[in-house]
Amino acid sequence: MHETWKSTMAISTIQSSFLLITILFLLSPITTHSNSSDDVLSELIHLRSKSPLGLIHLKDPLLQRILSIPSPKPFSSLIFFDARQLHSKPDNSIPSIKYEFSLLSSSFLTNNPQNNTQIFFFIIEFQESKSSFELFDVQSLPHIRLIPIYVTDVKTDCIKMDASGYSMGADSMKEFVEMNADVNMGPIHAPPFIPKKMMMIIGAGFLIWSPFLVKKFVIGNTLLQNKYIWMVASILVYFFSVSGTMYTIIRKAPLFLIDRNDPGKYHIFYQGSGMQLGAEGFAVGFLYTIVGLLLALMTHVLLHLKNRGTQSLLMALGLFVSFWAVKRVIYLNNWKTGYGVHAYWPSGWM
Repeated sequence: MHETWKSTMAISTIQSSFLLITILFLLSPITTHSNSSDDVLSELIHLRSKSPLGLIHLKDPLLQRILSIPSPKPFSSLIFFDARQLHSKPDNSIPSIKYEFSLLSSSFLTNNPQNNTQIFFFIIEFQESKSSFELFDVQSLPHIRLIPIYVTDVKTDCIKMDASGYSMGADSMKEFVEMNADVNMGPIHAPPFIPKKMMMIIGAGFLIWSPFLVKKFVIGNTLLQNKYIWMVASILVYFFSVSGTMYTIIRKAPLFLIDRNDPGKYHIFYQGSGMQLGAEGFAVGFLYTIVGLLLALMTHVLLHLKNRGTQSLLMALGLFVSFWAVKRVIYLNNWKTGYGVHAYWPSGWM
């Protein structure tokens, strides 16, 4: 009886040990994945701490480790695909978009000093990681790709940022991340247009020269009291408004495009309503300015001419040139958008 009890206890011990080993074997992949993701996360935090802008230099081995983390991943990844050999080309916008990308990264760290592991920002170089470019099927630059927390297929689940959003810079990148990664980015902290030291120098110079400026202003010997200066300034403001200069500045639209087939050829007009070049706005603004100046001339100057024949001739010439300028604007609008503008004459009056 005693030997039977010992045999039963031995079998029970063996079964318990086998059950414990089985449980540990089943849980080992989970533990391994957890340790792997924690190791990658710790390494990314360390690499990010070395960059003042919070950007991580990404290479193929580190990317493969990030992709090997099972879904849901503990963080999202925003990757900027770069190629240094293209930076020197005059028609290339990669450096400016890369600068906006760095603004997005630094602003995220500024706005989230504590909880900042939901997303990491990477820059990957073509010469160092050609296989990664092939993996994401990158055909052209600039290119920004988001790796969300749920990824089964890299080419279908990773989200590419639309090229039309690059014109808005860091703000459009921020909207892209918040929409697709569910991360609160916060406001963009762009550096001031004029540095603080320069502002202090300008302020000190203004204080030094302020007595002399006040004296000149009292005497009436300043540019601000010259009527011709104000006349030229008003014309420039009018041209600034009708040429779409603010649109060009805000959208960062190029002044012209270089022909890809013939680098020595430039295009100042782009056919299609999706994009407006700076030269297009300047051309239309110039035509509108001609019309505005001619109307001002006919209504304020020519009315005071005593010779009626000369007055009529100059007014007719002004109307002809104004009609030609408006006709050219309509022609350019029809060519660019494909929409026609036709005159409408009522067939009768109610």
